[in-house]
Amino acid sequence: MEEKKLNVKWNGHACFEISGSRRIIIDPFLEGNPVAQKKKEDVQADVIVVTHGHGDHVGDALFIAKKNKAPIVTMVELAWLLKEKEESLEIHDINFSGSVNINGVKITAVPALHSSSYDGKYAGNPGGMIIEMDGRTLYHAGDTGVFMDMELIGKMYKPEIALLPIGGHYTMSPAEAARAVEMIHPKVAIPMHYNTFPPIQQNPEVFKTLVESGSKAKVHVMKVGQNLDL
Repeated sequence: MEEKKLNVKWNGHACFEISGSRRIIIDPFLEGNPVAQKKKEDVQADVIVVTHGHGDHVGDALFIAKKNKAPIVTMVELAWLLKEKEESLEIHDINFSGSVNINGVKITAVPALHSSSYDGKYAGNPGGMIIEMDGRTLYHAGDTGVFMDMELIGKMYKPEIALLPIGGHYTMSPAEAARAVEMIHPKVAIPMHYNTFPPIQQNPEVFKTLVESGSKAKVHVMKVGQNLDL
């Protein structure tokens, strides 16, 4: 497949829009997100990806799926819970190392060290997501701590772009996320899941300095609403 540029847009927190031959939105937390500039009504998406069951990640997935007649891809138990809410929607359930192909987009679930619940119910395992489109590979780590199998994720899937949480408190801190970059070996690392709420205040420049002094990866510290062609 011919390699093409991907456009990456950060909507704050863990919400990214990835645009190429298809439009993907990941963890679409917009309504109720104090830093988001985009409204859920304005999202155009061909695929919605949700890493785990917390409200700041499921967000507006059901609304966006219904409005755009777009499928949701998520971890299996969460998929079941979402299907209970909206039986008419196309929801794909995957689990670790499992993949689904949707109109030229391949999505594979990989582990994350975190927790997952939705609507007061256990929502199975949290995950990270490997997204392959237009000959490019991107890794959205979801909410996670650092763990040694990130090295295996890097070796197996070889993601060029890694989206990594740095907020601390609920996820990796900048120092831990920098260590994750050393294991994953992406060309580009983008910090996420910070400065949305007081407990996850961080300076992303700390992450950038640590990564670029210890690896070959280039760090892009994005502003909320910024588009980046990679």
